[in-house]
Amino acid sequence: MREILPALERWYAARVPFGLATVVAVGGSAPRGPGAAMAVGPDGEVVGSVSGGCVEGAVFELAREVAASGEARLESFGYSDEDAFTVGLTCGGEITLLVRPVTPATEPAFGAVAGSVGAGEPVTVATVVDGPAPRGATLAVWPDTAADAPGTRGTLGTNGLDVAVAADARGELALGATVLRHYGPHGERREDDVTVFLQSFAPPPRMLVFGAIDYAAAVARIGDFLGYRVTVCDARPVFATPRRFPAGVEVVVDWPHRYLRGVGTDERTVICVLTHDPRFDVPLLEEALRRPAAYIGAMGSRRTHDERRDRLAEAGLTEAELSRLRSPLGLDLGARTPEEVAVSVAAEIVALRWHGSGVPLTATTGAIHAPAAR
Repeated sequence: MREILPALERWYAARVPFGLATVVAVGGSAPRGPGAAMAVGPDGEVVGSVSGGCVEGAVFELAREVAASGEARLESFGYSDEDAFTVGLTCGGEITLLVRPVTPATEPAFGAVAGSVGAGEPVTVATVVDGPAPRGATLAVWPDTAADAPGTRGTLGTNGLDVAVAADARGELALGATVLRHYGPHGERREDDVTVFLQSFAPPPRMLVFGAIDYAAAVARIGDFLGYRVTVCDARPVFATPRRFPAGVEVVVDWPHRYLRGVGTDERTVICVLTHDPRFDVPLLEEALRRPAAYIGAMGSRRTHDERRDRLAEAGLTEAELSRLRSPLGLDLGARTPEEVAVSVAAEIVALRWHGSGVPLTATTGAIHAPAAR
């Protein structure tokens, strides 16, 4: 929803109904994952996508009907040889969409949620998908760690359900996870009468790029494109200047290992070490490999990698810690230019995130879009 947020806020502020379609479940080789959204405004304006073009025409009509009727609907789209000429997914997968009407009257918390998402603040939206609870009812849940945390806004129908869902929503938010959960009508955890979609809007993951060389600008640019909050750090002020990097990229002048010690990382953080100098990269990697991160890659030749690995082992890193290092970083694309190398690095990051093989799709069989691991 992040990419279509400006249009949604505009329609919401104008107090006109719009239909919001959200992917809540996928099966097989579906092109978009849970959380993908498409909305249709009052004048037929369309923003977003739920399938990459396969079923958008049908969803357009469905969203307009929902906005007019005020009744949320649950629809599934798939494909079979018997109905090959009807609306469906040509990839052979299946998606389930919840299409709900949004107005200030039906979702009074939507403005606050949009504000948090736009500001990069964590929030989860829980929406009833099916069951005896009101379909389309929403509960917005913020973390309760801060004294001024908003807590929750909205309701799913019963206090017990709100309490149970809020507790689970905060747990999923900490993981940045978007999932379906099942409950009893009053929040009973061993029942599955009510299906609730928990969509987490966690702050963007961080990409930390160390070494302000020409490759760093390209990596920072593609990291920003992929949705990361990018920081470039280098101890040399002559190279670590904002004008050498894309707008929106934070540039820090500091010793890399010292900067990393003062920065929080989590299981979504990407660390790219492009320093190419053992004075910088050995103490930096010694720190990086002992903290949580989704990806830790280092640039250099195979000889550089072997020498670096020996130094890290001498510094006391275990074999398990050393095995986390992706070096030389990137996939074998034959890359030469900084931009090509950045594509190679991004490809490895994406493949690692979604458990891709990195081989051409022409050499694989089965579903193109494998089920996402939580």
